[in-house]
This record gives sequence, C-alpha cells and structure tokens, in this order.
Amino acid sequence: MRLLVIGGSDAGISAGLAAREYDPTAEVTLLVADRYPNFSICGIPYHVSGDVPQWRHLAHRSADDLKNAGLHLRLEHRATTIDPQAHTVTATTPDGGPVTLDYDRLVVGTGALPALPPITGLEHLGPTDGVHVLHSMGDMFAVLTSLEKRAARSAVVVGAGYIGLEMAEALTTRGLQVTLLEQLDQVMPTIDADLAAPLAEHLREHGVNVQHGTKVHTIRTDGTSLAVDTDRGSHPGDIVLVVTGVRPDVDLAVTAGAELGVRGAIRVDRQMRTSLPEVYAAGDCVHTYHRLLDQDVYLPLGSTAHKQGRVAGINAVGGDATFAGSLSTQAVKVFDLVAAGTGLRDAAARRAGFDPITVATTADDHKAYYPGATPVHLRITGDRRTGRLLGAQLLGARGAEIAKRVDMYATAISYGATVDDIADLDLSYTPPLGSPWDAVQIATTAWRRQLRAGLTDNRA
Repeated sequence: MRLLVIGGSDAGISAGLAAREYDPTAEVTLLVADRYPNFSICGIPYHVSGDVPQWRHLAHRSADDLKNAGLHLRLEHRATTIDPQAHTVTATTPDGGPVTLDYDRLVVGTGALPALPPITGLEHLGPTDGVHVLHSMGDMFAVLTSLEKRAARSAVVVGAGYIGLEMAEALTTRGLQVTLLEQLDQVMPTIDADLAAPLAEHLREHGVNVQHGTKVHTIRTDGTSLAVDTDRGSHPGDIVLVVTGVRPDVDLAVTAGAELGVRGAIRVDRQMRTSLPEVYAAGDCVHTYHRLLDQDVYLPLGSTAHKQGRVAGINAVGGDATFAGSLSTQAVKVFDLVAAGTGLRDAAARRAGFDPITVATTADDHKAYYPGATPVHLRITGDRRTGRLLGAQLLGARGAEIAKRVDMYATAISYGATVDDIADLDLSYTPPLGSPWDAVQIATTAWRRQLRAGLTDNRA
C-alpha cells in the first residue's frame, strides 16, 4: 500500500503515524510544503513572548522521530496538482522543479489560510512593511525579524480571537505597547459577553489598549511608521498583526474535482472520505461533524485535526474508523486568566431547535477557608424540555484548572448527560484541594434550581 499524505501539520502527521501503526507494511510518504513538519503552530505566541526560548522546542516530534516511525518526508515539496484518475500528485521540489508521485491512497491535509478582511492597504503591504499574518513558522520568523529590524516598541493587533489575545499578551510580555482592535462588541467572540468583559478588563490591567466595537478600514505607511485607521480614530504602531480568522485551503482539492461542504471546506463523511476515489481529507481544510448538532460545521482546531487525521490514516490503509465528532472545546490563557468553552451557547442552541436556559454562577476553585482560593465564573447551558447539558463556559485564574474543568463538561456532553447527571456525579471529596464539586457541581445545581424556578413562574 502506497499512501501519500499532503501536509505536515496536525492532520497529515496524525494520518501518517496512524497508517503506519495500523499497517506497518504501508509505504507512507508526506509532502511538507515547508521545512517544519509537526511543529505546534498554536505554540508560536509563546516563542514570540520568550516563554519558549528555543523555537525548535515547538516541534512535537523531530524529523528523525518521524523517519524512525517509518514516514518518508519530502520537505519543501508543495503539491500543485492531484490527478485522481491517474492516482498521481505533482509537486514542486526545493529547487523549483516538478516531481510526480504515484499513490494507491491519498490523504489531503492542506489546512487553512488566513482570512483577511477588506482593509485598504492589505493588498500591497506585507512583512517588509511590518504588516503580518501569523499562521505558519515562516510567519513567526517574519514577525521576529520585523520586531528586531524595526526596533519595535509598539504594535497593533487586529482581531481579538484566540490568536489575537495570545499575541497581545506575547508582545506585551516583550515590552511593546499593544493596541488590540476588534470589530465585534467584545473580545473573544466564542464566549458570552458577561465573561468577555472581565477578560478585556484583565488585558487593560496589563497595559493593553483594548478597543472593541471598532472597525478597521485602512492600514497605511509613510515608509517608516505604520498607522491603522478605524471608524473611531487612528492607532500608530511599529508593527501590525492581522489575525482575523482562517479559511479552508481547498484550491488543490477543488482543482482535482473534490466536492465542497460547509463554508467552502472539503466535504467528507465521518470516515474522512472525500468525493474523489481513494482520496481522504482531514484537518482545517474539511468540515467537521458536530456531536450535539448532528450535522457538519466548520471548526478549525488542532485537536480536531489530530483525531480526523488518525481516522483518515487508518481508513486509507484498510481500516474501519469513524470520526466521533467535535464539540469545539477550547481554552485560552490570557496573562493570569483562562477562558474556556464547550458545546453550544444559548443562541446557537436555540437555532438548533433546543429550548436553552443559560445560568451564570460564581464558585471558589477550592475551599474558601484554605489560602489562595480564587473565583471561577461559569455559565451552564441546558435544554429546558429534557434537561440535557448543551454547553459550558468558564473564566478563572490560571491555577484554577479551568481547562480540565471544561473537559469534564465536554465529556458529559459527549455521552448525552443531563445537567442533573452532572450535579449527581460522585466526584472526589478532597478538602482543602480544588475538588471539582466546588465549581462544576455548584454550577449545575444552580442551573437545576433556576430551571425549577422558571417552571414555577411559567405555570403561574
């Protein structure tokens, strides 16, 4: 079996390793467009900040590790054409020449590209001008070069999603004065405004100039300095970072005839098969099955890409694996706070046909009588009719295990638990440590109490 994998990030590496694990006789070749296979792109802000001094430590595995696992790496090989009838892929080599490779099965893991908003100036400004995107190791090196060459003391970050928040922290940690601009009315649009507001205030407390509800219309330069013009004024900066989301990278697959699905991503089934014969796809270039919605959505996440890649790799060499689906479980650290969420928020749940109730609660991360207790803010969403747990959002201190607490909710949602099921779980009794009961079950008990109060009011 000759398996060819296009892509050397989460999905592609996971597919190659899973294929070799399932069938050690499989000949697995990976086409990697750059020189950095299996690097943590999500870890880039922490090298920029200096928290991870050595950039090579961002690699999950070294090239030698991958070769020892039986993968044949073709670095700096960018795939240009897929011929599904001939079962071949043409790529450019490091010297710019073409090479054609045969395959029996193919996995496409081309990932995503930065989604750039319609900002005047972006069409001609780039890294040499101090204007950057951040989606690859090459982008990271370009940002670091700009910081050094421009002796940067200030930065403007456009976009207050996960990467925008992390880079605002990273650049502030480096000593820059950072302005963070967001078009929507809050930072981190994936959580409710009640949790986003204290997160924005935390950024301000650390010196970040946070401006949400602000639309950027122009980025300009006089050849030396940069300025970002918005509907609420202008913001100068030595460098500008535009991190406003991603879009699936599908040109290669589309040219080969692959069907597209949600938001223009490659259409796949839960075995990660595309519409092309013997061709699988995984990661940020494909749409994703959502476990609660029972439908496909577009949710680009590294953790999802790993799981999809594993399914694609196993099935490509004769296995029978199924992608279980995603709940979009995510967490982000911003200075000393962590925000996390899983499942559906109130509005999304209502659109999906549920009758949601979202209840806010605040609880200590461990027993208040023991020194160092910090508040955890929680928002629990459940279905009024069935009591089914639909989603959870948390905000708390970095040491409050926010990411692990949200994982408890994600696990419960995955197995169809009701809010009552969470409230009645026999969790550890561990005073004075951070028993999950303190926050997780107090929040679900509060939801149950609010539901009963609401039902009483409805009957009245």
